[in-house]
Amino acid sequence: MSPGVGRLHVVTDARTGRDALGVIARAVAAGAPVVQVRAKDGTDRALYELARRAVEICTPAGTTCIVDDRVDVALAAGAAGTHVGLEDLPVAAVRRIAGPGHLVGATVRDPERAAALVAEGADYLGVGPAYATETKAGLPAPLGPAAVGAVARAVGVPVVAIGGVTARQVPELLAAGAHGVAVVSAISEAADPAEATRELLRSLAGAR
Repeated sequence: MSPGVGRLHVVTDARTGRDALGVIARAVAAGAPVVQVRAKDGTDRALYELARRAVEICTPAGTTCIVDDRVDVALAAGAAGTHVGLEDLPVAAVRRIAGPGHLVGATVRDPERAAALVAEGADYLGVGPAYATETKAGLPAPLGPAAVGAVARAVGVPVVAIGGVTARQVPELLAAGAHGVAVVSAISEAADPAEATRELLRSLAGAR
């Protein structure tokens, strides 16, 4: 059985000059239940090393570590799951490669596609961008809470809102039907990533 889907996903910012592992360590120490290793640039070896070291930080704390895009790297590094986007391997292919015990997430924007991805074997869905964000280039227009909620109502798996999310916006996203949130800059660019993690966790707990 795949591990559970936590309500806060901390997505790494591995751009040049960023201390991705330092942020992971602080977020995990503060109680982050899920870390998603994302590095769009660099070599396969660099991504593997980042994922492997992230798994080493996450495992003792019981934090679920997921690798973005690359099921091969996730399996090689010993990560618990893989998250795939629209241009990555299909969910069904990832499921065949990784097996039933691997957590598989997928990015989606509309209810119809969401239902299809769940039928293929997705354990949870990332929906976004919920709000405007500059951490990833080429994104479509923000969806807003109502569209996130429409996806959540269409499927029976957890929906995690991503894109421009801050602690202040957590209550409206959960009220719309989101299970949780995934964040990049709200933690990676915070002066104190551990306190930013705790603030998001408090918002998630208070909005239940």
